[in-house]
Formats: sequence, C-alpha cells, structure tokens
Amino acid sequence: MLRPPTQAFPAAASQQRLSGGTDRNKVQLKPGRSLMDWIRLTKSGKDLTGLKGRLIEVPEEELAKHNKKDDCWICIRGMVYNLTPYLEYHPGGEEELMRGAGIDGTELFDQIHRWVNYESMLKECLIGRMALKPASINKVSDRSRVKMSTRTLLNGASVPGAGFEKTLRDVSLRYEWFQTEDAVTVVIYTKQKDINSDSVIIDLAEGVLRTEVRLEESSYVFHMKLSHEVQEVVSVHCANTVGKIELCMKKADNTMWSDLGLPLENHDSRKKNSDRGLFYRKCKLLSKTDVTHDTRLLCFQLPLGCHLTVPIGQHIYLKNSIHDTEVVRPYTAALPSLYPEPEDNSHILTNIYLMIKIYPHGVFTPFIDSLQIGDSVSVSNPEGSFRCSQMKGKAELLLLAAGTGFTPMINVIRFALKESCCLRKIRLIFFNKKEEDILWRDQLDQLSSKDNRFEVDYILSDPHPEWTGKRGRIEMSHCSELRSKCTEESKTLVCVCGPASFTELAFGFFKQIGFSDEEIHAFNG
Repeated sequence: MLRPPTQAFPAAASQQRLSGGTDRNKVQLKPGRSLMDWIRLTKSGKDLTGLKGRLIEVPEEELAKHNKKDDCWICIRGMVYNLTPYLEYHPGGEEELMRGAGIDGTELFDQIHRWVNYESMLKECLIGRMALKPASINKVSDRSRVKMSTRTLLNGASVPGAGFEKTLRDVSLRYEWFQTEDAVTVVIYTKQKDINSDSVIIDLAEGVLRTEVRLEESSYVFHMKLSHEVQEVVSVHCANTVGKIELCMKKADNTMWSDLGLPLENHDSRKKNSDRGLFYRKCKLLSKTDVTHDTRLLCFQLPLGCHLTVPIGQHIYLKNSIHDTEVVRPYTAALPSLYPEPEDNSHILTNIYLMIKIYPHGVFTPFIDSLQIGDSVSVSNPEGSFRCSQMKGKAELLLLAAGTGFTPMINVIRFALKESCCLRKIRLIFFNKKEEDILWRDQLDQLSSKDNRFEVDYILSDPHPEWTGKRGRIEMSHCSELRSKCTEESKTLVCVCGPASFTELAFGFFKQIGFSDEEIHAFNG
C-alpha cells in the first residue's frame, strides 16, 4: 500500500499550521486565480487531465513519477487526480498540495480538508483509479469483511448480534430499546460519566433516526430506519453518573413493535474523531440583521427532529452547490448578543447564529447574502478542538481577535463571565481596519462598563484622522503589554483568532514572551 510521508502536515512554517486549514488560512493568490475562476476553467471544456477524456488505471510506480509542480498527480481514496492545473488556485498555497504529489495523499488531505468535496472540485482533473496490487486487494478484503447479523429481542431489548467483528466495534458501548403503548425509548450506554445532552446529536427525518454521541476521542453512531412511524421530536435524557443516554420518541399510533427497524450505514459503530465524516441537515434562515456595513448576523433554525448544540468555540460548515460545484465554508457559531440570555433560552437550543462577513466578489458569501427568510442551506455537525476545560482554573483570559475572528470570542466571553468562578480578568484586544468595521462595539463597551472583570481595547490599521485610539497591526509590544498586566502567580489562557498571518504572528509573539503551547489556543473556525 502507498504510505504518506512521515513529516508533519502542514509544514511547521505553513500558513495552515495554527488555524486548522479553514477559510481564514489563505495565501495571496495571483489575480484570476480565485475559486470562481477555477469553476469557470472547469466549465470551459479545456482538457485538465492531459489524457483527452480517457480514464486510466494508475500503478503505484506510475503515480510516483508525477511529483513535480509542472506534473503533479495525487491519489485520494483510490482515485488519481492531475492537480497540475489546480496548484495556482489552491487557497492554502502550492507547497501544501505538493506534499501529496506522486503519493497516496488521503491521510494528508483528511488532516486539513476532510470537509471539502474534492470529487466535485476536481472532477475535471480525474485521471482514473489506482491499480492495487493483488496482495493489497486481498488484505483490504479481509479487513473490511463485516457480517451484519440480525438483531434479536430479549424481553423487549435489542442486543448486538455476534457477527460484528470486535476489532471494528468497542464492546464497552451498546444500546437497547424498550417500548410502552405510546412511546419507544432507545438507551445508549457509553460508560462515560461526564456525558451530557450537548454531546448528543440527533437527526430524525422521514422515519430515519441518526444519533451521534461525541466522546472524548471518538464518536458512536446509531443509524436506523425505524420500523414504524413516530412523531418528529426526540426527547434526550442523560444520566451522568452512569453514562447512559435515553432517546424517547412518541409513537404515531399505539401499535406494539416487533422490532426496532433496519440498520443503516455505520450503524452501531465507533470511529476516531479524525475519521468521522460530516453529516448535514437542511436549516431554514429565520432572520438576517446587519452588524456592520459588510457583516451579517444570521439565525438558522434546526429541523424539528434535530437536536444539536454547537460547543463553545467550535464551528460548523455551510454547504451549497454553486455553478454545479459543491462549495463548503466553515463558520464559528455565535450568539444573538453578548448579554446574558433570558430565562427562556429555547431559541439558543433550536437555532444556530452565525456572524458572516460578506465579500462582494467572493464565491460563497454572496450566496449567503442573497438568502431570503425561509430559504434553506446545508449545515454540518460541529467541529473544533477547543474545550471549555481549557479555561478551568484560569484567573485571566487574553483574547486577540482580528475582524470576524471575534466570533469564537463571543461564546468564550459569555461562558467565562457566567460560569468561571476563578476568573478575575478578561482582556480583549480587537484589531480592525476602520472604526466602522468593529463588530458589536456598543455591546462590548457596555459590557466593559458593567462588569469590571472585562476590558476591551481597539486597534485600527487604517483609522480616520480623528481616531484617538491605538493604531497599527499586531506587534510584539501588544503581547508584552498584555503579559505585563498579568500577575506573576495567575494562570492565564491566550486565545487567538484571525487571518493566518495574524494568528501565526500572535502565536509566535506569545511563545517568545514565555507562554507554553498549552497556554495558547488558536481557533480553527
């Protein structure tokens, strides 16, 4: 089998290293090399493979020959693509793609761009299928042989059949089900005592129940076509002490079920978080309000049968087909405001708020801006590495944000002020170009005046002449000043979010003045 190179990916100096390979991690492309330009090229009829429409089988030895910028092939999940014409259009830079040149780049791709629909983006660059060696084919066949035995009922409970290969399942996780005259309950046993409803993602639509349980390093999936109709609302109850999750559904009628249903793709399986795919559901736009002249706050409503909470500091992906090409973009979840929510916060549980800057000549954001109330867009499960536990025991938070890099800070600020008993100070340094670009300035100023634990400082790179505040861009002096305000004994967490160059500079500056990797978090979304 082909093996990816052992060096870290992205490279240590790469613009994708700190920020996780999202749409903020771009290099400066040449004019005429935008995503829209790439879409136009793929529609032009030009031969992008060099094979005049032929599809070939590519041996490993042949793939290895095409490892230069003027002749770059890559294998992703068994399919070989000619990336030569795409190199100049790649937002992350040519050097990142070249790390997969002439080899099986599946693992490298999944580390950075697992959410990208490469099949749609590169369909005109398809060379053909990778030719596997006979020994490799036998090995793959043996490893992938999984017997899906039927489930049996014991006193109304569903238990795993013996045909599942134990190497593909974690025997510590199991489920069972029981019923009453008017309800059906599925119980998932995780043995993870700190489990809560925020760790559970449920999608119930057209009789199909898909549940994903997010564990610390893996995810468990329950996926079944139910044998009978149920009402399209699922109640979730978690027993933290034993790690038990109960999913309760009301029957559409009072029929007693003889079986729960038909297992579907990935049912009763557990995968590492790095291997799980993204699941999408359609969400309707409920509202769209202006935050600044070019930034909108959008509220999307989850479907009736969906239970999903975006954890603090994590992001979701929006997906849509533009000119027959699937385009995906990550956005960090926000809140309707910085102020504490009212007692009735049900809108937080059923809606997702996104703060999005509109780029008039972009590919995706003009589509977002054109959405009308009631229109739908595909929204993924949340992703991200930030955990609230990183703030545990911290006395001070130093937050550096540039532009819409402010969005993950919204939830961090709200959580820290409301939930952290140890917190003494939150300092936000907010970088923008002009005064009118500052997001939620009124709310930030009001919060600063009402809560002495929070302070905010604005730094503008291109202010109006009458601006009396700080000017410039991220510099070592800004980080050193923040460091000097921290008491020697206080435990501090630094959070950074913005364009790739901003994030890398801030990360480097804080490292130079004595902060460790564990004390600095660069947001992914």
